Amino acid sequence: MTQHHYLEYGLTILETRLKGPQPSRRSDHGVEARPFITISRETGAGATTLGQLLLPLLDARLGAEDQRWVLLDKNLLTHALTVHHLPERLAEFLPEDRIPELRAVIGELIGLHPPLWQIEQKVTETIRQLAGIGRVIFVGRAAQLITQALPGGFHLRLVAARESRISRMMALLNCDARSAEMHIQKNDHARRRFLKTYFDQEINDPHLYDLVINTDRVAPASAAQLVVQALGDKLAKLPMGASAAPWPSWKQTA
Repeated sequence: MTQHHYLEYGLTILETRLKGPQPSRRSDHGVEARPFITISRETGAGATTLGQLLLPLLDARLGAEDQRWVLLDKNLLTHALTVHHLPERLAEFLPEDRIPELRAVIGELIGLHPPLWQIEQKVTETIRQLAGIGRVIFVGRAAQLITQALPGGFHLRLVAARESRISRMMALLNCDARSAEMHIQKNDHARRRFLKTYFDQEINDPHLYDLVINTDRVAPASAAQLVVQALGDKLAKLPMGASAAPWPSWKQTA
């Protein structure tokens, strides 16, 4: 199954799930935890590959006939904009903080789009909504921080040696080593800055995650098995009807 098929398939499932009635998950003790996974990653560490391997394993262990798991990586932002009835062209302004600030400010001043912090707020709301429904794998967009108050989440960080990440990006982008290295530096810097700017957190802080995996040392198939087992163990330790704590505040920037 191709990555494109996974994206289209995932959006189809989400649209059906969001439009249909949601089953009651309340108990005498509060709101039952619904499982989901967030993946933070170094560029080229293999997040999409791992996400695709996780889907059938999660469906087998924690899925249901009408509640299959969905992987949201590159289509997450477009989906968030669509849900909030914003033009999909706005996605180019929010690829995890890579847009030049001057261009963003000019766009706001001449009315091309709402202030970027307002768009980010809408993306944040969508991530929270989807996490509340459950059975979603989020890649990037600071989902581990946005959803940290929900008890059903499992937060993962993927890292790998620069050399192996360069090799992966050379194959993915069909480019030379120098171009691949520049791409990695640009994206990693943008993601660090994104978390620091909007959440005042360091993306490499291991305390933000339930598990950090070096994909050079753990094969993707083994990593997928490990994550599913760890998620199951975490859910098993939660009290029945575990309640969600208040949402963390979202940092508005000038």
